[in-house]
Formats: sequence, C-alpha cells, structure tokens
Amino acid sequence: MSKKTAGPKPLPIRHYVRVMILIAVTVLIVDLVISITSIMIVKQQSTRYLKDTAALYINRINHDFDYMNHYMGWTLANDETLNMMNAYRINSIEFLKSNENLRKRFTELQKNYGQEYNFFYYLQNQSYFLNCAPLSVDYTDYLELKKQIISFIDDKEVYEKFYSKWTPVLVNGKYYVVNIVPYYNRYLIGLISADNLIRPLQEINLGANGYASLVDDKGSALSGPVSNSTGRPTAENTGFSSLVQPRTTIISEFLGTTFSAKMVIKFGAFEKIMIAQLLIVLLFFIVTSSLFVIMLFFNKRVLGPIQSFSENLARINEESQPADSRGSKIIELEQANSQFKDLVEQIKTFKIAMYEQELEKQQIQLDYMKQQIKPHFFLNCLTSIYSMAQIQMYQEIEDMAMSTSKYFRYLFQNGEDFVPLADEIEHVQMYMEIQKQRYRDAFSYHIELPEEAGEVKIPPLVLQTFIENSIKYAISRENETRIRLTVERCILEDGIPGTQITLSDTGPGFPPEVLEKLDAGLPLDQSKGTHIGIMNTLKRLEYLYYSLAAVSFSNLPGGGACVTLLLPDLPEPSLEEERGL
Repeated sequence: MSKKTAGPKPLPIRHYVRVMILIAVTVLIVDLVISITSIMIVKQQSTRYLKDTAALYINRINHDFDYMNHYMGWTLANDETLNMMNAYRINSIEFLKSNENLRKRFTELQKNYGQEYNFFYYLQNQSYFLNCAPLSVDYTDYLELKKQIISFIDDKEVYEKFYSKWTPVLVNGKYYVVNIVPYYNRYLIGLISADNLIRPLQEINLGANGYASLVDDKGSALSGPVSNSTGRPTAENTGFSSLVQPRTTIISEFLGTTFSAKMVIKFGAFEKIMIAQLLIVLLFFIVTSSLFVIMLFFNKRVLGPIQSFSENLARINEESQPADSRGSKIIELEQANSQFKDLVEQIKTFKIAMYEQELEKQQIQLDYMKQQIKPHFFLNCLTSIYSMAQIQMYQEIEDMAMSTSKYFRYLFQNGEDFVPLADEIEHVQMYMEIQKQRYRDAFSYHIELPEEAGEVKIPPLVLQTFIENSIKYAISRENETRIRLTVERCILEDGIPGTQITLSDTGPGFPPEVLEKLDAGLPLDQSKGTHIGIMNTLKRLEYLYYSLAAVSFSNLPGGGACVTLLLPDLPEPSLEEERGL
C-alpha cells in the first residue's frame, strides 16, 4: 500500500496579501529605476550635445575677439592713416581722405565678422570721436556710449580695465561689450551689444521654456533670457513649475573677458519622450497605489479584527492583558467581540476588587507601624524633659520644649511615605541636638552628606530609629560616645542606582544573641517593649521597596555597633504610586 505524501503547508491569508504587495512594490521600483535611467541618459546626451555646440560658438567668439584686438592694435601702431588724421585739422582734405580709408578698412572688417560689431576711433588731442564703420546702435545709445567711452579713456586705469579685455558696460538700460585699444593719444574701440553676442545660442533648441543669456562674473544677467520656442523674453521661473520641470544649467566662459554664457535647458529636444515616460510611471503608480489601498482596507476590516480576536483568545488563560478588539463589519465577529469584551471586563473588575482589598490591608498595617514609631519617641522626649526638670535645668527645659515642639510639628505635618534625604538628615540632627541638651558632653556626632544625595527620597523616621538606639544603648557617663552618619551614592545589584547610609557608634555594640537574629532575618523579642522601632522599620522598608532594600547589622572591631542601609532610588513614578495603580 503506497504511503500518502503530505501536501503543502497551509498559510494564512495575510501571507498571500504580503506577497502580492511585495510583488507590486518591486515592479513599481524596477519601473521607476528604468524610467529614471532612461530620462537621465536622454538628458545627458542632450546636455552633451548642447555643451559641444556652445563650446564651438564660444571658441569662435574667442578667436574673433583675439583677431579684432590684434587688428586694432596693429592699425594704431603701424597704419599711417591715424597719424595723418592726428596731424591735420578735422576739416582738412588730408583728414577727410584718411578718414575715408579708415572707414573702408573697418567696413571690410565688419563685413567679415558681422554687422552687429561697431568700431570707433577717438583722437584725444583733438577731442574727436567718430565711428569708423556703419552703426547698428540707436543714436541715443551712440551719444551715451560716446560719453562713457571718453570718460573711460580719461581714466588712468584704462590700460588695466579695457586693453585686450572685452568688458560689459550699461548704456540706457542695455548692456554692451566694449574693448578699448589705446596707443599714445589715439584709441580704437570695438563694441557689440550683449543681446547680439548671445543671440546665436538663443536660437539653439533648449526646450519649450529653455533660454540662453549673457551673465557677468557675479551671475547677473547682461542680456534678457529669450525663449527659443516663442522668440520672446522669458523670466526666470522659481514657482512650482520649476520644481516639476527638469532643468540643466550650462555655464561657458569667454577667454579674456569678465562675462560668461549661461544656457538653461528644460526638457530639450526629447521632452515628448520624457513626458511619455513619466506618464507611464504615473499610471503604474496609480494602479499600484489603488491596489495597496485595497489591501490596507482588507487588512483593516477583515484580517486585523480576526487576528486581534485570535490573539485575545490566546491570552484569556495567560496573565498578560488582552488587547482591545478591532471593529469589523462582519456581524458574527462583532458578536463574538462583544461577548469577549464583557468577559474581560468582568475579570478586570474581579481582579481590581481583590487588589484594592490587599492594598487597603497593607496601608492599614503601614499606618499602624508609623503610629507605633511616633509615640515611642514622644515618650522619650517627655522623659528627657522630666529628667531636666528634676535637676532644675530651666533654661534647658525651655530650649528642649521649643526644639521638641518644632520637631513634632515637622513630624506630624509630614504624611508622605518618602521625603528628601536632606530633610530627614536635618530632622535627625534636630533630634540629636535635643538629646545633647539632656546628655551634654556624653556624646558627639558627625554627619557626611554629599550634595548630589540631598534630593534622594527615603522613608521618614528610618534614620532616627537607629540613631535613637545608639543614644539609648551606646551612651555612657564614663566615656564620650561618637556617633557617625555617612551617606554615599552607589550602584546596587542589577545595575540599580542607590544610596548607602552607614550609622556607627563607639558604644558596646549589639548583644551577640540580638546580632545573630538580625543577621538571620528572625524577629526580635518585643514582649518587653524593646526592639519595636527596629522591627517596624525593617517591615516598612520591605513594604515600601518590595524587598529591594537591604539592611545589615554588625559590630565594629574596635567596639561599637554599625548599621548599613542600601536603598534603591525610586523610579518615576515612585514605588508607592505604582502600588496604587
């Protein structure tokens, strides 16, 4: 008989939903990568083509500028025409013939390099300025140019600013590029408008909103950007459309000048390919997003409530708190959720009632132990005052009564389970001052409290209990007893920050049988009214710190008792607040 093979392991619906989402997201990412790569390749090819075109034009302009500089310099230094014009009067026949020859020479130069170039000469000794080739500028611009160029020539730094250097100047709101070649007292000037210089680059296809302009060394425009699609001036777009449209900026510098050509490419010749590619990506993104939204809705309305209900059923027999059930449009699941919520609420109510009863019992025990401590010290104070009255220490009685009144005012006003350590140390110090009025020089005390430990919270009257025992059992009339209280910050077990408080005296120490019981954690005999304070304090520490606090008792090698308390820092919120939750 053949053995039946096991089928594939069944999987939850959530698994298939995740697989579908993963596939859709993967396809979307791959499509985005392919689209972006295609766009980048097209953009790089278009940019490279435009860079090469701009480089060819700028190289030609650099060559033209260099030739014109050389031609004007050679003419000034070697051609006798300007010498004749400079030697004769303006209206003389020799001057007019020389002027005509000069115009023919530069008219021919203008024909070779373009009618947009203008050439002028200036004879400084005769203050004569005139064009030596046909003009392509307005007459008003001509007059303003003449005025500015003469002012430039009168400047002593004309050689440094303009010689062999084409420099932009602003004339009636329009920029021109000018070059002044000096030779003694005569000058030749070459000039072209910034718009005419950049126009060939503006005729290149830079996209529907692309443009080319001439800019100075600070990036300011010397010519208005002109759209190559409309031929009209266009403004720099800094709005939302500038973020949507891809753009590339090319800066090409001219040699020996202070300006550059700036071309801004927006889409370029391949803009339709880019738009189609982006539309394909957008369409797929819409489809994937819609599928993703459907999956989320299905997960929230169906899978989520089912999983939540299943988890809550699993927790019903555990100690952990069940999570809130998610709402669903499935009627059967809603009914089951409603019944489950009622069951959980009943369990919560039952547990809260039992927990509150236990807290009330512990609070009653804690309050009772506090009340045991307060009368114990109060009777000791009355006994001290009675003893001083027997020996007629009236001034001391007044001081003792006032100190005791302040002491108990603080004691009865403090209903907290935890107080700052600095306040408790001050309280203990007041207690010992009260006792010094009784015992005089029978004992001395020393307290060390670091500043950083002053705000640590500890239970009230804990320190007084052990100080009271030291005064009661260690002080004798024969030798002065020294009581020492030191506080140190420390790290307890499990890395919990805490405080170590050490109280020691130079008295006879703990009796061996008492010390043995304390070390073993056994209760002391309280039938004779003794050891009540120590036992109540230990119980308080156990209740308040949940057995995290430690108290050790020992006798010092040289004589005397020593008590060491290790108290953990209270978390936020404090331990007693957590117990009340």
